Amino acid sequence: MITTRIRNILHHVAVAALLVWGIGALPAQAEDIPSAVPQTWQMLDYLATDYAGAVKDGAVISTSEYAEMREFTATARSRIAALPPTVATPALLQQADTLVASVEAKATPAQVATQAHALADALLQAYPVPTAPERAPDLARGATLYQNQCAACHGATGHGDGPAGLLLSPRPVNFTDQTRADQRSALSLYEVISQGVAGTPMASYAQQLSSDDRWALAYYVGSLAYAKEAVAGADTWQHDTAARAQIADLKELSRARVAQLTPTLGAERARTIVGYLRAHPDVIQQQALAGIPLARARLAASLTAYRAGAKTQATQLALSAYLDGVEPVEPQLNARDSALRAQLETSMGAYRSALSGNTPVESVVKQADAIDGLLVRAQEVTADAASDAAAIFLGAFTILVREGLEALLVVVALLAFLRKAARPEALRYVHAGWILALVAGGITWAIASYAISISGAGRELTEGLSSLFAAFVLLGVGLWMHQKSIGGRWQAYLKEKMAAALNRRSAWFLFGLAFISVYREVFESILFYAALWNDGQEVWLLSGIAAGAAVLGLIAWVLLRTSRRLPIGTFFSASSALIAVLAIVLTGKGIAALQEAGWVAVSVAPVPHIELLGIYPTWQSLLAQLAILVLLAVGFVFNIRRGRQRLPSPPTTREVLPDAD
Repeated sequence: MITTRIRNILHHVAVAALLVWGIGALPAQAEDIPSAVPQTWQMLDYLATDYAGAVKDGAVISTSEYAEMREFTATARSRIAALPPTVATPALLQQADTLVASVEAKATPAQVATQAHALADALLQAYPVPTAPERAPDLARGATLYQNQCAACHGATGHGDGPAGLLLSPRPVNFTDQTRADQRSALSLYEVISQGVAGTPMASYAQQLSSDDRWALAYYVGSLAYAKEAVAGADTWQHDTAARAQIADLKELSRARVAQLTPTLGAERARTIVGYLRAHPDVIQQQALAGIPLARARLAASLTAYRAGAKTQATQLALSAYLDGVEPVEPQLNARDSALRAQLETSMGAYRSALSGNTPVESVVKQADAIDGLLVRAQEVTADAASDAAAIFLGAFTILVREGLEALLVVVALLAFLRKAARPEALRYVHAGWILALVAGGITWAIASYAISISGAGRELTEGLSSLFAAFVLLGVGLWMHQKSIGGRWQAYLKEKMAAALNRRSAWFLFGLAFISVYREVFESILFYAALWNDGQEVWLLSGIAAGAAVLGLIAWVLLRTSRRLPIGTFFSASSALIAVLAIVLTGKGIAALQEAGWVAVSVAPVPHIELLGIYPTWQSLLAQLAILVLLAVGFVFNIRRGRQRLPSPPTTREVLPDAD
């Protein structure tokens, strides 16, 4: 199964590639992120926990605490604004402004805590940084560290009554206070240990303790408030599917808070699960749900949360059901039953849209029941797929042919154009683009296991944004080629003008288009192959890849050979039509990827699902494709009318390939 580590490195490598062409989802100045983001996150987390000590019932109960809360919100807002911009920056700033306004209005602690935690989570999605240990923390080591480093202030049992602590102001935190502990995650405690707390005696231990030691200490401290509940946790973890659906790996455990889980599980069950897992973090790696069982459990948990009125949590659980449960087994589903996979994708997207609205509970229950039935079928289909050599071969073959065909068509069109224009020296830019994309894909695979983990939504965002970017570029290229197919005297025009037509900026544009077109397909293919590779049957997987590569090579040879025989006007007409179709296809795929990431709503449309053509049964993707189609139609009509008005002689202005800007 695709690990969250693999997803993250794919996200980062793809984003780095996209940044070269100005559409990155992460900032270019990545070196500023490691220190600024954790500090800002810690500030927001601290605010969510301590605001209750400053305001109660709309009145200030501690002037100094309230002044600190106002300072924290203003500082957090300014720090977010100072981070390198991303596509998420406007939304982050809007959330920060809302939080500032709530604190100024002396809103309830619950409202401020919810807003602060939501902003903190969004910050980590926009700027991924490590949020979990690489391995299960050693609680015995954590207990020893606590007695040596913390007991003097926080007390031997964590009550904040150590001999040194009694002399401090403010007094050390009482780690056994469940009300406060319910708002803290293990990550919260780790960041406090790492960063310290400004204005208090709590200093940073980043230099004294290793990362593993800090995680061990954070988990131990985080278990002190739930010592009694953790005793009964083993039985609950084993038999409570809804509880197990909440936490699937160390990343989720490290960020889990009792207050976050309470709407779905109730306070007592949430404390039992969190207390048990923090005291026994190794269990999460041994017994966590994965694949379709995880998808079914999170689907049920999202329904429970929706019934409890927690719409945001319900939507997040539903999104995770697909990204973390279904998506990792997509290769097996595609090889065995692609129609079922497409039906699941659409149905789960529509379910998320229903959760986001005011849909009656009865209707949501019907949708969830229908999806669960599809998941049961998917579980049966994928049960023995890992041991089926034919399924592995077919999956590897179809993935490469399906994902590679679009990129191949773009690259072949560029190569054929340059050969028609008698510009062989420019071919190296196109070849460099697609070769570098393949190399980047190999590097992606090679270093994937060393990456930090983020949600699978990062992968979908990267795919969606790159698809839409490529679609808009191809839209311009298609209209330009169509313009050149109008009128005559092509040979004279090329002979006279093309000698000076390809400037350096245009050549780099060719390189960029080739790179983006190929890498976005390599990016997605690697995700699928990583899943199949982890299932074993490596020989059959490599055989499928080799067969797919051979088919793509044959298609490329046929296309290039055919293009040489076409008259120049016919070539431009055919190329413009092909590129126009690709622009429509990529638009559909881009919107679909953003829907899977939860950025775009899903409204089911009565049309068939044809993934090869980028047609998805949702109104959002269809309307986006219709908009591109209208732009193409208007552009083609304009080109035809303009061509009729021109004299049949070569253009007098200098014509160049479309520039990157």
